[in-house]
Amino acid sequence: MDPITPPPPRSRTIYLLPNLFTTAGLFAGFYAIIAAANGDFVYASIAVFVAAVMDGLDGRVARLTGTSSEFGVQYDSLADLVSFGMAPALVMYHWALSSLKYDGELLGRVGWAVAFLYAACAALRLARFNTQVAVVDKRWFVGLASPAAAGLMMSFVWAFADGTLGWTGEQLRYVALGVTLVSALLMVSRIRFWSFKGGGAKGPRADRVPFLVLALLPIGIAIAVIDLPRVLLAVGVIYALSGLVMWTMQRLRKRPDAA
Repeated sequence: MDPITPPPPRSRTIYLLPNLFTTAGLFAGFYAIIAAANGDFVYASIAVFVAAVMDGLDGRVARLTGTSSEFGVQYDSLADLVSFGMAPALVMYHWALSSLKYDGELLGRVGWAVAFLYAACAALRLARFNTQVAVVDKRWFVGLASPAAAGLMMSFVWAFADGTLGWTGEQLRYVALGVTLVSALLMVSRIRFWSFKGGGAKGPRADRVPFLVLALLPIGIAIAVIDLPRVLLAVGVIYALSGLVMWTMQRLRKRPDAA
């Protein structure tokens, strides 16, 4: 593997365009918290996905326009903590985890403690990413990325909160507890997940993808439109399982070598 060269130093200038997208993502995360407090869980879940789209756009716009800055990086991390840390934790708490209090005072405390654990793990995941961004392999995320963890959480809420499947958050409170706990622990784990960034190419080739990927994109959009919440949940579960499966296979390969 070729040695990984550190990225060039970022400018200290504050640029408007990429930070507008970051602010839009921050607003979406904040709105998700307000919507969850008002019981609008479908809108809250959608808002977190909007924040994820804005999070993907701000960095891409900054690279394409040459407006990357240290301020933008730090601002993006703080916005991500709200949108992918606090917002998913509070949405899940209001939708399902708060119902654990009906099973006893202790379980009620477990509900909000696990919600806090998710938010704390998101903060730790973001801090670790910021400190290792120059030394890690760009092809992989070490630990589940916070937007992916938030996507798994919010697709679970959205898939059931819209009433199509007939189950409520209160009925699924223990499943929600497991989803929240697993998402939190995967973020701070050492398990690698595919980053979809290829080999970390620089310059004009950095955003290129194979033609097959582009050809499959309309098919994926058509499938998603049929039942978007359930499709997003399936994608989130498959992506989370992909890292676990790859980690298990690596462990099994090492075991015969050790013997």
